[in-house]
Amino acid sequence: MKEINLVTKIAVYPLAECSEIEKKLIEAAKEATKKAYAPYSGFKVGAAVLLENGEIISGNNQENAAYPSGLCAERTTVFFANATYPDQKIEAIAVAAWHKDRFTNEVITPCGGCRQVLLETENRFNAPMKILMYGNEAVYMLESAKDLLPLSFGDEMLK
Repeated sequence: MKEINLVTKIAVYPLAECSEIEKKLIEAAKEATKKAYAPYSGFKVGAAVLLENGEIISGNNQENAAYPSGLCAERTTVFFANATYPDQKIEAIAVAAWHKDRFTNEVITPCGGCRQVLLETENRFNAPMKILMYGNEAVYMLESAKDLLPLSFGDEMLK
């Protein structure tokens, strides 16, 4: 038997230690939670991306009574950014969640589908994307979507 050990490096720090652009991106994600459409779960998620041209694009989750028809904040934001600025790589994404009248204490992490979309976006531009996940108690930072999805399915498997 062969064993494979996967290691993911996650930087954990308080919001106060974030760079100014990271704080701005996190605040944009937090602000986006206010516009989320989440009448069923009450779990409002906001995301914001920083494009290489300096533009910040935000989005949020959009629920639907037919649950599979809704869309997560990360995908809403990335798809809008890619549709609006198709030639601008995404340098970073921040994610925050509002639930029960406050931002979550723990960080909010992207679901599996969103992780795959983030990885595809990295592959599309052949560049890593910083992932910032906000919680009241800490910010988690990853250098790449590959760190969120270590055994990923990518375009190289389709060749």
